[in-house]
Amino acid sequence: MRKVKLYLAISLNGKIAKADGSVEWLDAIPNPEESDYGYFDFYKTIDTTIQGKTTYDQIMGWGIEFPYADNNNYVFTSQHDLENTEHVEFVSENHIKFVKELKQLPGKDIWLVGGGKLNTTFLNAGLIDEINVHVMPIILTEGIDLFGALPDESNLKLIESKSYFSGVVELRYAVN
Repeated sequence: MRKVKLYLAISLNGKIAKADGSVEWLDAIPNPEESDYGYFDFYKTIDTTIQGKTTYDQIMGWGIEFPYADNNNYVFTSQHDLENTEHVEFVSENHIKFVKELKQLPGKDIWLVGGGKLNTTFLNAGLIDEINVHVMPIILTEGIDLFGALPDESNLKLIESKSYFSGVVELRYAVN
């Protein structure tokens, strides 16, 4: 069965973005080694992305080509009037059932791109198999939490940890 993997960067105090959704603070982290923090290797393990509509809008606001065009991409939303694009299918209902069925299909793993509300929905539904966070050496005064709303108490098993010269710490957990 395919795994759903949450892979992202957070501030030391658990923020995935500033309050306005911006992530430019990530560029402020010195990276003298020009490390991709394992992103390239991770990306080879997935063939599908899932993200919330707010996260999708944030990415599209960067003025770049859609970064996951070589994958199957699903944007979860409550809006029913959105038209699919060349790279994205909008899913507006039965999100949990959709993911359960998606996990049963053949293929590589599934990347849960975020955001905070969707992360909590997936966690509470028992759909996240692995969490890979890169703790960045910064504290944000306000922002969007890794898990918005009220996440269920969940036990995690540390699979791997790695520290980088830049001060970034990578933590990879299995969700029990």
